[in-house]
Parts: sequence; C-alpha cells; structure tokens
Amino acid sequence: MADETRESLSFHEMGLDDRLVKAIAKLNWSQPSPIQEKAIPLALEGKDILARAKTGSGKTAAYAIPLIQRVLQDKQAYTSSNGVRALVLVPTKELAKQAHKNIKELSSYCSRDVRVADVAQGNLSSTKSLLMEGPDIVVGTPSVLLGHVQAKNLDLKVSLQMLVIDEADLVFSYGYEYDLKTLLSHLPTIYQAFLMSATFSEDVSALKKLVLHNPVILKLQDSQLPSDDKLTQYFIKCEADEKFLLIYTLLKLNLVQGKTIFFVNGIDRCYKLKLFLEQFSIKACVLNSELPHNSRLHIVEEFNRDIYDYIIASDESVFEAVASTSSTSVTKKKKRKKDKEYGVSRGVDFQGVENVINFDFPSTVDAYIHRVGRTARGDNDGTALSFVTASDHKLLKQAEEKLTEELKGEKKEIFKPYQFKMDEIEGFRYRAQDALQAVSKSAVKEARLKEIKAEILNSEKLKAYFQDNPRDLQVLRHDKDLHPSRIQPHLKNVPQYLVPVALRPSMAEASRKRTHTATSNSNSHKRFHNAHGKKRKLDPLKSFKYESRSQRGRKGARMK
Repeated sequence: MADETRESLSFHEMGLDDRLVKAIAKLNWSQPSPIQEKAIPLALEGKDILARAKTGSGKTAAYAIPLIQRVLQDKQAYTSSNGVRALVLVPTKELAKQAHKNIKELSSYCSRDVRVADVAQGNLSSTKSLLMEGPDIVVGTPSVLLGHVQAKNLDLKVSLQMLVIDEADLVFSYGYEYDLKTLLSHLPTIYQAFLMSATFSEDVSALKKLVLHNPVILKLQDSQLPSDDKLTQYFIKCEADEKFLLIYTLLKLNLVQGKTIFFVNGIDRCYKLKLFLEQFSIKACVLNSELPHNSRLHIVEEFNRDIYDYIIASDESVFEAVASTSSTSVTKKKKRKKDKEYGVSRGVDFQGVENVINFDFPSTVDAYIHRVGRTARGDNDGTALSFVTASDHKLLKQAEEKLTEELKGEKKEIFKPYQFKMDEIEGFRYRAQDALQAVSKSAVKEARLKEIKAEILNSEKLKAYFQDNPRDLQVLRHDKDLHPSRIQPHLKNVPQYLVPVALRPSMAEASRKRTHTATSNSNSHKRFHNAHGKKRKLDPLKSFKYESRSQRGRKGARMK
C-alpha cells in the first residue's frame, strides 16, 4: 500500500512544467484531489500504479498530468525517438472522448509539443490520418487500437513508454479480454503502467498480473459513493404498474427539480417511458446503444450545456447477454445493431446531474453504485431515488449491506424510505392509466424505429456540421415528440383539485414564476436559459427532505 505519511503537495510543488501548471490554473484547480495528490508524485518517480478511486474523484488528471510531464521532459532532453509515447485504453467511446478532452485541456499551453489523438471516434480508415500526424499520446478502446496495430498504422514496439488502462474493472466485462491480451504482445518489454479503477475486482487482479510490475497500490476511499452529506439516497416501495403513476406525479408536482437521469433496464423501456411522458408534454431525451455514436455524444454535450433537463438512459450491460442468447431466428433477424462500446452508468461525463432516478432497479449492486455515482460529483450535492418492487427487495438489501460494510461498522441509514400516501394521488391514477394505454407494444416499436432513422440522419448532419461549426449546433434537438398527434393537450396542466392540499401553495408559486419568466423574455432561446438559471438556485428534489413524523406534523404536510 502507499505510504500514508507522504506530505500533502500542491500542484506547484510537484515539479511540473510551467505550461502544465498554467493549464491547471486555467481549469481553476486550486488543490489536487486525494487521488491526484498521491498518484502524481509516484508516477513522476516512474512507479507502476494500481489506483482505486470513486467516480468523479479526478482519476483522469491523475494519470494525464504525469503523461504530459513525461512527454515534455523527454522532448526537452532529446532522449526519446519519435513515435507514440503513451497509450490510454478505455472501455467506451464516450470515455475515450472524455479522456481526450481532459488531456487536451491540460496540454493547452504546450499543444505543439504534446500531440493527442482519439482514435475511438470512427473506423480504422477515418482515424488512420490522425496517427499519420505523429501523436505523442493516443486514446482508444482495445479493439480499435489493436486494429490499427494489425493494419500497420501503429507501431508501438520501440517508442511506447507509458500505458494507462482506465476503468480497468470494465475492460474484460466489455468483451476486450482477447483484444487486450493480443495488443499487449505488440508492446515493448519495459514500460510504465497505470491501472485506474472504481473497484478492485477479479478482472482488475488479472490485469494487474498482465501489465504491472511491482506496483504501488492506492486505495483512496472507503466508500465508493459520496458521503451522506453530499448524496441522499431514497427508495419508494411500489408495484411494477405504479412506477409510471409515481414518475408522472413527481414531475408534475415539481417534486423533482433540476437535471435528472432516469435509468431503465433495456431499450424498449426507454421509449415506453419517453412516450408516456410525452402524453403530459414532458420532454426527455433517450440514450441507448442503438443510437449512432455522433448522436449520443451530441445528446450528452447538450445535456451538459443545460439544453435538456431529462435523459432516459438504458443500462444494458446485464441484459445484452440475455438478448444475445435468444434461440429464435425471428429475434435474430429483427435484432438491430448495437454499439458494444457504449456505456452510460460508467464512462460518460455527465455534468451537473442533480438527481438520479432508478425507474428500474439495477440487477447488480455494482450497477447501482455506478448509476448513482453520476450525481453528487466533486463539490456538488445530489439525490438518488429508486423505485423498488417486491422482486427488488433482495438487491436493495445487498446494496445496503455493501455500502454499510464500507463504513467500517459505522451505523447509518443508507436508504431513506420515501413513501407516498397513495390515496393523496389517486386523482392522478386514471390519467396515468389512460396515458399508459396509448403506449402499446406496437407504439414502442414504431417509436424506436422512428427515432433510430431520425438519429441516423442526424448523425450524418452532426458529422458534417461539427467540422465547420464545432460550437454552434443548437437547432438540432433530441427531445422531440415521437407521436405528437396522440398527445392530449389538456393533460399538460394539472388541475388544482388534483394537487394534494399541502403542495398547493408551492405549486401556485411555481406557476406564477413560470408565467412571469415567460412574459419577461421575448427571445425564446434567452428565455430558456434564464429559466434554467433560476432553477439552478432551487434545491433538487426539495420535497424529498427526510423529515421526522413530528416535523411533518408541525408543517402540516400530508405527504410523507
């Protein structure tokens, strides 16, 4: 294990190149995070490192800064031949783009001396030109990089000095075991290596034996999730058919506020929920492995820029294995192409996520941790809410046991129950049932096909448009209604008689503010951003504050 007595260092005290320090200052990083503070000095000493740190802890910079520093030092000393000096392997295209962006930002003041290429965003022929430009650092997935090596587009035997495997615990589970082992046979005998991971799994142990030599092991957090003063975790016990009623009620009563990711288990569930919400004029984007890569990247970027508030994301890692074993030829014929290098619960840099809602409870404890890790990142607070049916109780208990175990015996309530008095929202039930009846299997199939076709066209437009207008793509939206003709306009608003008595004052105030905002801004684009600017000041899930029975009694609230 790492020496815990090592004194704390600032970035200025690490002996970094001035251009690198200047780039760090530009990013407003005043002090290194714990993983950066421990890993960077060890990496600069030439140590191999195996590091476990939770999502959002700054792992990318922990390896990117030493990579850039090493390239700069070698070029200044003229001690290294030309060629790729560092390789960064990641399990998904989305994570490759994120890593590439972070490395580019950190090398912004030395971009002529440190050249970075991301070869994951395209095929071998389209990314070959990037390698011909002579990059120092190459980012990509194992399969793509192996393809370039086998195509003789990339030769690593002489020049490679550093290897990074990010999200190492996912690499084998994404099907890269053969690709990675084959790629390693094309590397030099000696190189410095870093494994960065959120968990220490059996796969990480196997990778450790393959790529590390006498590594320093950094285990920098007891819990894989943020502390309970940053992240609040709730659950609602419900029947499977009540999930749609609950999500409709939560959104229409303004109990969920701010940027939210809804996780579902499967692609059909994405479209079923999207079509259901459309009945009430609630717009949301869909994110899944069938969508073209360019569209997925654009959706995430627009979400991060506050263009959208809601993303419905499929977490398919467990369910893909089931789908692929289908024995019927009909299923095989109808099965649409999915991107195996897709990841949402891990590997996507969602920014400013205030709420994560598990519409469908994940099938593993690790999946729960990775989903919830999308919120309460850095210095931000966040809320997680899970809909839990009878079949999910066992997994909920396992998750609580694992998270409690990480607290080393400290007794805390991990999951706080948040139960509706269902009789308070009975008036909403018939509306939810009516809307749900319109979302038939055929409607979902039709919507899924329509969305895929539209996004394929959008993807080509995005590719061409980004080449000429990298910062100005705002007209293309991904939250358009899929079946506008089927929407009943009167369902957009909630009559006051349906609102629980305790919430009527806050609903009236919210309505007044929306009206004021709409009339005070004539420009629709400006109005959109002003509205979001005001909403950022509100507490997300403000009514999800866990209160004692006496507190609720004093407030006169009629909902728990």
